Amino acid sequence: MPGIQRISHVGIHVFDLDVARAFYTDVVGLTVTDENLERGMVFMSSHPEAEHHELLLCAGRDADRDDKLLQQISFRVDTLRSLLEYRDRFEREGVRVDMVVSHGNAIGIYFFDPDGNRIEVFWGTGLDAHQVFLHSIDLTLPENAIVAEVERQVALYSETGVIQEDFMHKQRLEQ
Repeated sequence: MPGIQRISHVGIHVFDLDVARAFYTDVVGLTVTDENLERGMVFMSSHPEAEHHELLLCAGRDADRDDKLLQQISFRVDTLRSLLEYRDRFEREGVRVDMVVSHGNAIGIYFFDPDGNRIEVFWGTGLDAHQVFLHSIDLTLPENAIVAEVERQVALYSETGVIQEDFMHKQRLEQ
């Protein structure tokens, strides 16, 4: 049986191509690698020198804004500092954040793009943790304290995973 090497790209339909293009370039930081505005297509990449596109924006979304079409699209960052810079950028830009969570093996910031698609930026911690692992994490702490807290969580829950119910309940109430 042939094997898949890796996921290459995701294409999504958007309500307003200009708004989506600006969001993914100005807020998320992707680079436009190609576009065909007559056909309503914008190709974007986080590493255009290595990958032509990882995200394709297509005009013509006709589903209601509240329809759930995607569970999430996730973008990996290389350092905890980069993740914290996204936290600050999202706050400055008024981006609607869904949740900030420790997965043990990663720390993620889940947010919504202008079309209501759920997006994640995450930093891999290098730790091994059984999934599902959803635990609160305070990204206002100093970086060494954030890492120490994730290490503490993994020491407690790496074998079983965890869903911190009070945290998840609070997240649902704030939505």
